[in-house]
Amino acid sequence: MPSSHLPFEMFLFFHLPTLTRTLLTALIGILTLVGIMTRPFKWNEALIAMAGAVLLLILGLISPVDAATTLYQDWNTFLFFLGMMSLSALAEAAGIFDWLAVQAARFAGNSAARLFLNTFLLGSLISMILSNDATALILTPIVYTLVTRLRLPVLPFLFACTFIADTASFLLPVSNPINIIVLSKFPLGLWVFLRLLFLPALLVISINIAAFFLLYRRQLRGSFDIKRLPSAEEAVKHRGYFRYTCVVLIVVAIAYIIAAATQFPLSLIAVGGALLLCGGAFFWHQATLQYIGRQISWSIFGFIGGMFIVVRAVEDTGLTTQFGQLLLHLSGGTSFGAVMVGTLGAAIGTNLINNVPMAVVLTSALKGIQHSAPGTSLGFTVATMFGCDLGPNLTTVGSLATVLWLLILRRRNLDVSGLDYFKVGVMVTPLMLLAGALVIWLLLL
Repeated sequence: MPSSHLPFEMFLFFHLPTLTRTLLTALIGILTLVGIMTRPFKWNEALIAMAGAVLLLILGLISPVDAATTLYQDWNTFLFFLGMMSLSALAEAAGIFDWLAVQAARFAGNSAARLFLNTFLLGSLISMILSNDATALILTPIVYTLVTRLRLPVLPFLFACTFIADTASFLLPVSNPINIIVLSKFPLGLWVFLRLLFLPALLVISINIAAFFLLYRRQLRGSFDIKRLPSAEEAVKHRGYFRYTCVVLIVVAIAYIIAAATQFPLSLIAVGGALLLCGGAFFWHQATLQYIGRQISWSIFGFIGGMFIVVRAVEDTGLTTQFGQLLLHLSGGTSFGAVMVGTLGAAIGTNLINNVPMAVVLTSALKGIQHSAPGTSLGFTVATMFGCDLGPNLTTVGSLATVLWLLILRRRNLDVSGLDYFKVGVMVTPLMLLAGALVIWLLLL
């Protein structure tokens, strides 16, 4: 076909010198990441990521076919987000989380300290089954209402909600969408995942709880009057739908474990569970499609899709492969170096550009070293999940869960500045990262 008949972007695609294409792609990739970090003109992250992807397409730095193929290949990630958010919204409509919060208060025996501990345990349970974003989105407003009714200090409990969301987000593969992003490229059996990450998760959860009890020991000395709360029965909005939802969530949790063990797509379990809850909600008139649609953060799909395309374009230039080789060099080719370099790099990166784009970048980079020594390759893979899951506890920009937490607080006229959050995070997160990384390394031996 004569070049005059080619679209402009395809003309550029075939005629730009390789060095120029590489430099342009790298520049757009860097500007996209910087834009996500700084959010100029208060643009949201999704708009910036999509703008980077569109610019690459217009300049012919990635072909439409490659962009479409990239999005198609990552269908598991998109469907998991959709299923997870729908499951959370429908479980909330059933009153599951209100009921659990009331039960947590009753088991506390009027002790503020025991209620604080129960908040961590409840957050761990929700993160484990429904992901860290569900914990931040659902548990935070419920705990806020709970502690204000009980006239307890609010901030210690709210900090517990956001920290445990990320701290408990690698108990299972479904506990954080980051895990799905990494595992979609580097599949690990359920036993391998649990063997390398479950014990570190229990350790960092314990450190998180102990550190927070130390930090907030004065605010947690009091007691509360349980009579200020509604009964557990009052928290249930419809008894039939509530029981049905409990059964479906138990089935989904079991199915998650079976699917992870057999490497069946976890997204299909999440979407299947959401469809079952939808059927129950429609039957008992407890939710509508409009309600479910309002509870889903649709912009996250544009954010992830845009980042997938940007990183694919950068990957095609060979830059991410070189980045992977740099990581391998810094690690010294050892499992200890892989875990430490991977954890540190992932943790720093998440607090600069958010954990979703950092996970996408690192996953692309690790493709270039997947044939290195087994302990090194596996160490980097596990460290990527660990650092991207836990690292965001250092700042307010590290994960979507923390961003959601901040928005919920602002709607209730509570303003936690980035500095206030960092003061708490810097006292807890580095210790958790170091302790967890050391345990992962020992488990790799």
